[in-house]
Amino acid sequence: MSSNFLNLYTHDFARVAIAAPVCRIADPAYNAAQTIMLAGQAAEQGAALVAFPELGLAAYTCDDLFHQRALLDACLDALAEIVHASLQWKMAVVVGVPLRVEHQLYNCAVVVANGQIQGVVPKTYLPNYGEFYEARQFSSGDYAVAVEMDLLGERVQFGTGLLFEVADVPLLKFHVEICEDVWVPVPPSSFAALAGATVLVNLSASNAVIGKAGYRNQLVGNQSARCIAAYLYTSAGGGESTTDMAWDGQGVIFENGELLAESQRFTDAPVLTFADIDLERLSRERMRMNTFAQAVQRHAAEVGKFRTVFFELELSRAEPLALRRCIERFPYVPADARRRDERCNEVYQIQVQALAQRLSSSGIRKVVIGVSGGLDSTHALLVCARVMDKLGLPRTNILAYTMPGFATSERTLRQAHALMQLVGCSAQEIDIRPSCLQMLQDLGHPYAEGQAQYDITFENVQAGERTNHLFRLANHHGGIVVGTGDLSELALGWCTYGVGDHMSHYNVNASVPKTLISHLVRWVAESGVIGRNDAQVLLDILGTDISPELVPGTAGGQPEQRTERTIGPYELQDFNLYYVLRFGFAPSKVAYLALNAWRDKTLGRWPDGDHVARNEYDLAAIKHNLGIFLDRFFRTSQFKRSCVPNGPKVGSGGSLSPRGDWRAPSDGRSVVWMAELDAIPVPER
Repeated sequence: MSSNFLNLYTHDFARVAIAAPVCRIADPAYNAAQTIMLAGQAAEQGAALVAFPELGLAAYTCDDLFHQRALLDACLDALAEIVHASLQWKMAVVVGVPLRVEHQLYNCAVVVANGQIQGVVPKTYLPNYGEFYEARQFSSGDYAVAVEMDLLGERVQFGTGLLFEVADVPLLKFHVEICEDVWVPVPPSSFAALAGATVLVNLSASNAVIGKAGYRNQLVGNQSARCIAAYLYTSAGGGESTTDMAWDGQGVIFENGELLAESQRFTDAPVLTFADIDLERLSRERMRMNTFAQAVQRHAAEVGKFRTVFFELELSRAEPLALRRCIERFPYVPADARRRDERCNEVYQIQVQALAQRLSSSGIRKVVIGVSGGLDSTHALLVCARVMDKLGLPRTNILAYTMPGFATSERTLRQAHALMQLVGCSAQEIDIRPSCLQMLQDLGHPYAEGQAQYDITFENVQAGERTNHLFRLANHHGGIVVGTGDLSELALGWCTYGVGDHMSHYNVNASVPKTLISHLVRWVAESGVIGRNDAQVLLDILGTDISPELVPGTAGGQPEQRTERTIGPYELQDFNLYYVLRFGFAPSKVAYLALNAWRDKTLGRWPDGDHVARNEYDLAAIKHNLGIFLDRFFRTSQFKRSCVPNGPKVGSGGSLSPRGDWRAPSDGRSVVWMAELDAIPVPER
């Protein structure tokens, strides 16, 4: 890779900032000095863009002073100071200033970069209700005829339809609107997003009243979500006149509806707030949601009015620049306990509703399920229990079978029986070893002759025999087989194709990843939703190593079979699955995100230079396990996913059903992903 792997801009992130200086009313020189101070701090931190409040060079509360030439001239002098200072910064600065254009006064946002004014955007909607009287001093940008203006000796672009594209920061194209513009039914930024703006900026001077801060958050968050964009909102604070109003200096940064950063309110000190925006994530969401393109076409007339101003910032990617963004280790599982409980409850209800509907529509009253004493079958059985309660059927209509094989441990067998007793289902044990041995004899397999050959055939005979029994039992008793395999196993191809754990009549776990299933089982244990307080067996199951238990250990020291020794840690592979399936990120970006998620959080800020932070998974481990994932996902496992049973999609993280989120050729290759992965630089140890 030509750029530094540890630099956030290499991976299509952009650092942005919102500033709330303490102003002085009608003192542009002071306000310019404060602006320059904060902008300089933002530049030192590697920001590509920083935004300041509405009319910040004069102060918003100047009222009729805006018609005084002395003030307007002083604002021009202040702007000139900022333009000159910008020669030091590799960053775009957006400031608010009153400007005269063709005998009209406009409330403007001025974009400055590289010692030049890149463009001027006038405010469109002027509030003239309640405590606001902007139409008394200003004209709306809709009234402007000029598309250019003379400003500080330059001829610059002017108008509401300007987009600003940073040529050397791919995907960073921003639009500026001012305060009230986002409060109207169709904000100008809506059309700007359709015209290609990925970052929307709002310079505001919204006064503080009870409940308004929460409303601003909703307003800005919803606009960022609708536009599939980042939204930077900064508002006037300390120093503004309190003749009739108060000011809190609220600033927020949202990305596609998610709050990334929020400034401190009601402070007497200047405030600078940062966030690192994932521009590629926004771009890919727009590409995935083809209705976005349909909206572009539908509003082509408005979209066509925009003009783009291009400039470069010459941001360096040669040195590390650590990501200031929380990357959750478990993207399928919220870190916040309250949200995690809500997520578990919702997933559980989706699974229950889906299976209940399948039974109701088919007229079938019984389910057949294999119970191993492991994680996946445990959760599937808990879903079945709640389904029977929901349908008013006895839990004995759940025909549960535990089927020990050649490597079944006493622990999991004991747990399977305890679990079935806890649920109150119909519970039986079928020893599959005799039928498996007969199959191995029919195949002429060495194990049938007493040899310890534990190959794929040896494993698949057991998995197939279990599923074969379940299907015949379902046929015999008039039920359907409930599948237990999860999304993680399907992604990695960790299932026996056809007559094996790959197949069932209906799979309730089909789009639930392994990391989430463990939390679901714990949630059931703690919440008592199955109706019993005795949940120790569920906690015991959570403490059991994940294993198919198909290959026995040996007296000679061969270790017992452990799934994660073969396919990698599920916590990493679920992370990889989320970002590959949900966003289609390149391996290098997935690895970069994983490195940020799994570095030792106790170290605080990621050290730069020669000092390397200790990682719970270092880059070498991340790259190795990502390689396992990519090859299995793209090359070896798709044929299993091309013919999976029905099952409910539970989350926006995606499913792998060919009828849902994922369609791919069964004979595809993994070469392009592996080649991109190879380019990741792993430091020598």
